[in-house]
This record gives sequence, C-alpha cells and structure tokens, in this order.
Amino acid sequence: MTEVFARLAPGASVDNARAELRSVYGAMVAAHPEVYKPEEHFKIDVTRMHEQINSRANTILWILFAAAALLFVIASSNVANLVLARTVRREPELAIRSALGASTAVLRRSLLAESLVLCGSGAVAAVGLAIPMVAVLGRYASRFSVRANDLTLDFSMVWFGIGLALIAAVFLAFIPRLPSANAPQGGLTGRGTRVAGGSSRRLRIFAVTQIAASFLLLAGACVLMKTLFVLEQTRPPFDSANVLALNLPLMSYGRSPQQVDEFYREVQRRISALPGVEHVSSGFSAPWRDDRGLNISFQFAAQGARRADGQDFRGKFRVISPGFFDTFGVPIQEGRDFNASDKDGSERVVIISQSIAKMLYPGQDAVNHTLWWTDGVIKFVGISAEPRRIIAVVPDFDDENIIPSPAMTIYEPTEQEQGWNGRLFVRAHQDAYALVPAISQTIHELSADQPVEKASTLGDVRAEVLTPDRLNAIVFGGFAAVALLISVVGVAGVLAFSVSWRTREFGIRMALGALPRSILTIVLVEGVTMASIGVGAGVVVGFALSRTIAKYVTDIHQPGPLAFVGSAVVILGAAVIASAVPLRAPQE
Repeated sequence: MTEVFARLAPGASVDNARAELRSVYGAMVAAHPEVYKPEEHFKIDVTRMHEQINSRANTILWILFAAAALLFVIASSNVANLVLARTVRREPELAIRSALGASTAVLRRSLLAESLVLCGSGAVAAVGLAIPMVAVLGRYASRFSVRANDLTLDFSMVWFGIGLALIAAVFLAFIPRLPSANAPQGGLTGRGTRVAGGSSRRLRIFAVTQIAASFLLLAGACVLMKTLFVLEQTRPPFDSANVLALNLPLMSYGRSPQQVDEFYREVQRRISALPGVEHVSSGFSAPWRDDRGLNISFQFAAQGARRADGQDFRGKFRVISPGFFDTFGVPIQEGRDFNASDKDGSERVVIISQSIAKMLYPGQDAVNHTLWWTDGVIKFVGISAEPRRIIAVVPDFDDENIIPSPAMTIYEPTEQEQGWNGRLFVRAHQDAYALVPAISQTIHELSADQPVEKASTLGDVRAEVLTPDRLNAIVFGGFAAVALLISVVGVAGVLAFSVSWRTREFGIRMALGALPRSILTIVLVEGVTMASIGVGAGVVVGFALSRTIAKYVTDIHQPGPLAFVGSAVVILGAAVIASAVPLRAPQE
C-alpha cells in the first residue's frame, strides 16, 4: 500500500538498500507478530524507479522484439533464396571466372560486395521509412500521453539495424556454393546438376524456415486478435457510456475536516442541480483507471461465517457516497442504499457484493448480519475495526478488470470512513462531455483553486485502457501479414526454381503420355509438403516457446488450439496459392 521514494547514498547499491530494509523489516515482524502474519505475505522491497516505470512495457516490448527477430529471419531466408537461385543461374559465369584464375576468395569478395550493396540499400530505405513512421506513431500516441510528443527515432537502434544488415550481407555472401577451378565443366555446360541439386535443397530449407517463422507470427497475432476481440465484445456490468468520471484532489490546506467534508458535499449538491445531470456521487476510485487504488483489500470476519481453514476472509475495500449505484445503473438486490443518516456517530453499516454474500451465507439472507475488519494494517490507515451491519447486497461490480470477474467487495459510506476520496461521478441524460464546462464553473465558484482533472466518460476510459492491446494487435498483425507475404514469395520462388530446372524432365514425362494435371499435382504436392514441414516445425517450436515463456512471464496469453489450427490453415492456403504461380511453366 505504501511507497517511499529515496535517493541512494553515494557509493551505495540497490542490493545494499534492499539488505538494509529487509533487516529493518525483520525487526518489525519480530516486534509485531500479531500484525505481520506469515500467511498474509507482507513484504518490503527496493526497485529502481526506471524499472518500475517500464515494468508494464517490458513484456510487450520483448514480444515485439521477438516478432521483429522472426521477421528478420524470414526476410533473410527469402533474400538468401533469391541470391542462391541467382547464383545457380550465374554458375557458368562463375565457372569461367574460376577457370581464368579467379580464386575462391576473389569470388566471395565479389558476392560480398553485391550483398553489401543490396543490404545497405535496404537499410537506407528502412531508415527513410522509419523516420516518418515514428512521427505518425508519436502523433497517434500523443492522444494518450503527452510524453509521446517527444518520441523520436533512437539512433542506437538505427546502428543496431545497420549491424544486422552487415551480418545479413556476410551471411548471403557465403550461402552459395562456388564452382571449383579444377572441375569447371559442369558450370561451362550450363547445367551443373550436382550444384543445382545441393542449391535446391538449401532453397527448400530456407523456405521451410520462412514458413515456420511465419506460422509463429501468425499464431501470436491470432492470440492478440482473439484477446482484443474478447475485450472489445465484453460489456461491463454497469453503465459506462453516459457516466462522467472526474478527479477532484483533496484540498485541505487552511480547512478543518468538517469544512472539507461540507465543501465536497456542497459540490455534489450543486452539480446535481445542473440541467442534464441525472445522478451525482463520489467513490473510492475510478473504474479501470485508478489501478493502484482498486486492488486494496483487507481481512475481515463475519457473524456466523467460518472458512474451512479457520482463516479470516478477505475483501476489496471501497468507500462510496449515497446514490453511487444509481449513478452506475446497478440495482440493489436486497436491502437499501446508503442515505444521509449513515454518518459519523450513527450505526456503522456496509453494503456487500453478491459473491461475498454467497461466500458468507450460502442460501441465506445476508442483510442484518454483521462483519468487522480484522486486518492488522487497518490501525495504520485510520480504518475502524468496529462491527458493521450489512444493509444491502448488490450485484458484483467489478471495477478493476475489463473482463468482469467475481467481485469480493465491501462498500462503506463516505460519512463514516475517511470522508472525501477525490473521485466524482456524474451520470448525464445525454452528452456527458457537454456538462464539463458547467461542472468546472460550479466547482470553481465554490473554490477557485480546486483542480478538476481527467474528465472523461467511463466508455472512453475503457477505450484508453484497451489502446495498448489494440496497438499491439495492429503492430503484431502487421508483422504477421508481412511475414506471410514474404513466405508466399519465398515458396513461389523455390517452386519456380524447381520447375525451371525440371523443365526437361516434365517435357519428357508429357512426351511419354503424362497429363498436364499430373505435372500440376507434382508441383502442388511439393509446395504443400514444404508448407506442412514448416507448419510442423512451427507447432513444435511454438509449444516449446510458450511453455518456456510461461515459466518467467505469467501475464502472457497462451495460444490455444484455434490459434494453431487457424494459422496452419492460412499457411497451407498461402502455399497452394504460391504453388499456382509457377504451374503455368510446365503447361507452356
């Protein structure tokens, strides 16, 4: 619950600070064993601010880096195919140069120079494309973060890309098998069957590699697309379209607690009188947006309820004002809502969610039973341990997850616990944003220095939360589409090379009575076979990678059978299309 910011002393390391704080924590545990129970898993740790800020982005950045690496492998394999096929066709030229005295080193340097020109041109073109694309990405992301305005192309990544281009150039230069000066006859005849056969095998290996990598990218894209689709189609258990969420930070300087409470009560009263306002209430935190406040929970006990293991129950902690559930369009299933009589000094009351009611009193009426907080932490945060009577049960109101899950939540009235929470919710009859100027003016008439922040409908808050998933799906889907296109070109190129070298064979077959259909089948089977081997390799590697990554990253969605089957169907369909490209050659 608590974060402390500190600067390391000169010469101190994070490990030193961590060891010191753990020593202090050990003394705290020894001094207060009744509070810091082992089963509650309290801990204290030290993290660099840089790591904490970037922790959420690290996982997806590594995934996108892996996708870029797969795309690099696919592109390199495709270019290797093209270079290898071109080198085989240049075999007579290379054989003549070798016969005239050119050494293997000279021929390799010649191929390396050609590869450097090819890869260097690609790197320059990539940088030229990256600069405007980063600007476009920055303009898109600036809608959600002002820091995106400073987004620029990182030249360390440019140099990294140039390094990869150089590595690819060297790789491409040493892929072809050069003719020997001692046996140039095969090259001089223009056939070189032995060399062509070895090259054809390597062409197929590269094509299979492309297909396997493309399959992995497609499977990953399917997982992201499916996740995004489920998130987009899931409806929240409350109204989010016409409910406006505003942050009103607590301004207590120069005011007594009573004055603060009265100020924010008056804010709600005046806003509720504005034309177009249907309901006004306050709450502990804004759904989906205040993630740090949404995960606060405490242990509690309840009258007549016991757990099988003898431990106390645990529930989410929320403080809300009367009318909160009306604002969100959530009906009260049993009992009554909070009202003006539920204030400090009166009987303490709570409202519980349906899941807690079923857990505590299955098949019974939970209203009028009592519960009380038992967590040792509450005495440090000013929450009372007095018994509270349950006055109502409401449907599960999951304000933390886009896909709703059972909500183990206990609600307390603002007048009885901690007063103002800084979150105001306004339900409008129609356009909620049209009310923002009037709401701000009303608040500033009461206090000119009161900030009014982050005014947005919950529908837009939800859309903002989904933006990273949407952007990741688009980027990853783009990678997968490019990979599939390159793989199709690679398979078509391999088959075209095979058909060109087997033209004489196909001609003899047709002269002996073979039907064109049988020739087409041979080429088609060859393409589908390569695709099937690539898909098989992709499935094996995909399963191995998913299980390995799951050991270290818990929030990765594992690809299901649908992702693998769908990706395999797309790859095989693309292979059939690619096989159709060179099929006209035998017919002609």
